[in-house]
Amino acid sequence: MPRLKRYLDAKLLEAGVDEVGRGCLAGPVVAAAVILPKRYSHPLLDDSKKLNLKTRIILREDIMKKAISYAIGSADHKEIDEVNILQASFLAMHRALDKLATRPEAILVDGNRFNTYTSIQHSCHVKGDSKFTAIAAASVLAKCYRDEWMDRLHEEFPVYAWDRNVGYPTKAHRKGILMYGPSPYHRMSFRLLPEEVL
Repeated sequence: MPRLKRYLDAKLLEAGVDEVGRGCLAGPVVAAAVILPKRYSHPLLDDSKKLNLKTRIILREDIMKKAISYAIGSADHKEIDEVNILQASFLAMHRALDKLATRPEAILVDGNRFNTYTSIQHSCHVKGDSKFTAIAAASVLAKCYRDEWMDRLHEEFPVYAWDRNVGYPTKAHRKGILMYGPSPYHRMSFRLLPEEVL
């Protein structure tokens, strides 16, 4: 497993920020912001997409226990439809940063774009959740939170198999849309079904 960098600048208090759910057809986009001690490390920590549920839960508990500060922010399906998924992702990230009990001096963002947050300097890192400890930690918290959110929505609308696909466009999810139509939680600005079945 690749060794994650613990910081970009040793002199600054850095927050790692990441989001999950951009490619989903339903539900919110969720972001987490995490400030970790400079010496923090965990042998299992990596990009949350590479980890199984058991490992993510172990990491979530450790991150929440040892972080200097952490927070979750989200933008729901209606906001995604209103402003587009990219802007909604930035909105979720800003909301997570708003909730941090400790104000960071720098922000490490997963991805290649970001809307400036207040006067705090930021840097963008493509595949940052595989490069920096704080971004990887944020990816774990965001994914755990969003997956549990979609599990709750699944209880309300089980026909889309959100307990397995958490809103991503799988065959089972699209079969549910084809048979029952979209739910109140679907992103209507997204193409919910392939063109050949429309």
